[in-house]
Amino acid sequence: MKGLFVTGTDTGVGKTRVALALIHALRARGLRVAAMKPVSAGSAPGELNGDVTALLRAANVDADLRDVNPYAFAEPVAPHIAAERAGVRIDLDVIDAAYGRLAAAADVVVVEGAGGWRVPLNACDDMADLAQRLGLPVVLVVGLRLGGLNHALLTAESIARRQLPWAGWVGNHIDPAMARQAENIAALRARLPDPCLGVQRFLHEESASGAALQWLSLPE
Repeated sequence: MKGLFVTGTDTGVGKTRVALALIHALRARGLRVAAMKPVSAGSAPGELNGDVTALLRAANVDADLRDVNPYAFAEPVAPHIAAERAGVRIDLDVIDAAYGRLAAAADVVVVEGAGGWRVPLNACDDMADLAQRLGLPVVLVVGLRLGGLNHALLTAESIARRQLPWAGWVGNHIDPAMARQAENIAALRARLPDPCLGVQRFLHEESASGAALQWLSLPE
């Protein structure tokens, strides 16, 4: 395994939180871990995107920011829209080359996607195309809320159809008022491919960054 590709059933489901947990778990095994956010959208003028900042702090491989985050846009909108408004085309060749440089310097690269699995990147390609281009095992982050079962199963079906390697899934409670939480998790365990790498309890945003990481379990 040279890397992991972290994707989600939607935007705002906790991909960064899971990517950080993966980085810490891999570092605990003595590995040199690089982080990558190929496309980010949403940052204050002159500042790094918050997800990118967190990933940089977690990784233990020094890397050029242009490789860690090849495409950065200030406006918090879908990547292809942000790129169009900035007069830029997101190019998978550029991302692939940046990933190659990171992989050459690290044992493992944790790549965090943007938005959901099929969010467009340009007129032809979407995030699933990028995952296929990199060919990394996919970690699916499932946002546990009403409608999450449908989103999770459709996403897993799409990943399987592309014959991409499957690393596992993570459930993340993002709606504290979600009804029948245990039953929903049981349905996911019965229907999604193994392994389940963990289920994260609901965390308020202000406490999420300092949350313990022991809930995530990577297979040997």
